[in-house]
Amino acid sequence: EYPFHRHVSGFTSSLRTSSAEALLPTSVDLTNGLRRPHQKPAILRKISAAQQLSASEVVTHLGQTVVLASGTLSVLLHCEAVGNPKPTISWAKNGEEVKYNDRMLLQPDDSLQILAPVEADVGFYACNASNALGSDSVSIAVTLAGKPLIKASRSTVINTELPAVTVDIGSTVKTIKRSNVTISCQVAGVPEAEVTWFKNKVKLSSAYHLHKGELLIANVSLSDQGLYSCKAANLRGEVTESSQLVVLEPPRPLPHIEALTAMLSSTGTSPPSVWTSPSGTKMTISPGSSALIGCAVDGHPTPNITWLYSGKPLSMRHRFLAEGRILQIFNISDAPEGEFSCLAQNEAGSLTQKTSLAIQEYQWSLDKLMACSASCGHKGVQLPQLRCLLDGIEVNISHCKEKPKPALQSIACNRRDCPSRWMVTSWSPCTRSCGGGIQMRRVTCQQLTAKGSSVPMSNEACAQASKRPVDTQNCNRQPCVEWVASSWGQCNGPCIGPRLAVQHRQILCQTKDGTSVSPDQCSALTRPLSTQNCWTDVCGVHWRVSLWTVCTATCGNYGFQSRRVDCVHVRTNKPVLEYYCSWRPRPANWQRCNITPCENST
Repeated sequence: EYPFHRHVSGFTSSLRTSSAEALLPTSVDLTNGLRRPHQKPAILRKISAAQQLSASEVVTHLGQTVVLASGTLSVLLHCEAVGNPKPTISWAKNGEEVKYNDRMLLQPDDSLQILAPVEADVGFYACNASNALGSDSVSIAVTLAGKPLIKASRSTVINTELPAVTVDIGSTVKTIKRSNVTISCQVAGVPEAEVTWFKNKVKLSSAYHLHKGELLIANVSLSDQGLYSCKAANLRGEVTESSQLVVLEPPRPLPHIEALTAMLSSTGTSPPSVWTSPSGTKMTISPGSSALIGCAVDGHPTPNITWLYSGKPLSMRHRFLAEGRILQIFNISDAPEGEFSCLAQNEAGSLTQKTSLAIQEYQWSLDKLMACSASCGHKGVQLPQLRCLLDGIEVNISHCKEKPKPALQSIACNRRDCPSRWMVTSWSPCTRSCGGGIQMRRVTCQQLTAKGSSVPMSNEACAQASKRPVDTQNCNRQPCVEWVASSWGQCNGPCIGPRLAVQHRQILCQTKDGTSVSPDQCSALTRPLSTQNCWTDVCGVHWRVSLWTVCTATCGNYGFQSRRVDCVHVRTNKPVLEYYCSWRPRPANWQRCNITPCENST
């Protein structure tokens, strides 16, 4: 800071000249004509409160706060700067160049005078000094009746390279991940305003670095995105300004993308596919076939993708899938030579990935032998490995299925005596079907020779290599069970026909000692019937009907007649409950009759 020693006595240019001379370095002599050294601009900061010349005129220097009152008729803002060459002074309000008029005046000493200030004049005024060596800028706040005032910007700042960026509140900040973002909230007000920070309308915790109206968001990540607000409040009122933080990720290649697989399954087709890469990929396909080319990139915001062929827009028949990330070429013969590339772009940068497609025929190859079919003995053979090649590279064998296969000649291999090993026969049938039995098998030590014969060996010869297998084991340990049926019940169930009814009996699953167990344990056995038809005289019944009664009317629509319907026993001809005759439909016991028009009598 430069100390201010002289009293402000007026608005003339002599104030600036004398003050500047008093603050020049002592090594510079203005009187003897010596040439001054070159110097970047430096605006003189004044450490003093605003000075009021009269009740209606206010004079102040940069770095102070001007409070407009109802009787203020004039405000003079001083800006003094040193530098060689002489700096050029310009003024801006809230980041925009001041437009001078009959009320907003630029004085000869580069001071800014505001006549008859009004509420629209409230804001931050910046004095900018610049020459060929650089520039300097200092702000002064003009506020109304002491209300808080925030220096805000409406610019959009995009940072794609720098490790740190600083912006004024009100700006939109778009920056790369892991950078440090400082949001400055310069506040003026009388009395001094208290500053509070918010993110998405939630007050920020002490985890954020808050210092003198600045918010530091260190090592930003996607989770730091949001709306950051600075609220300044004092006894005169409060004001809030906000900045939107957007975290950028430049386009980058992805190792895997599932979009192609999903798209193929939805279309039901599976043409050859290849992903582009920054270094370039290659794929060779058959003439006339279709191809899918994927642009495996990611970024934030989502990159826009432009496809090119040999550096020019696509001219062959094609279509885009998966929001442009996949290019389908319908006939690769339309593009026999050249390179396909995808250009992914967003605000953070761009990335170009490429691939080349070549037309090549598939061919069978027999240049390698398969593994021997046996490690010893007399049956070991090797067959040539049948491979499908495309441009000298092995591909899926299905690509050569339309080509005739070459003849395969087998070669003998590993024809030598085998090491001694245990030989076992199949297990014998179990001695019991249930209740626990035993199975046995034969275990011997033998050696298979190169001639194909099996030579018995001592057990010690095999025991050195492996443990002797067991020759007995338990089997069929489940308990012995059977279905047990009780006696048939009486033949007195519901009648299902003439003299025909149903009778029941109980079926149980039991062990040999008579213990009942779950029916599941007898599921392998045929279960006896639990119901059967039976003959009974009780069901010897039939429906008996009487004659119809005389019709209740001789004509018209309301005549009816009835008859008696009974269930009677065939032998006794006596009525019984209708329940016994329910196996046959019951005859109707009434009906309409004489449904004819009645003739009118004369």
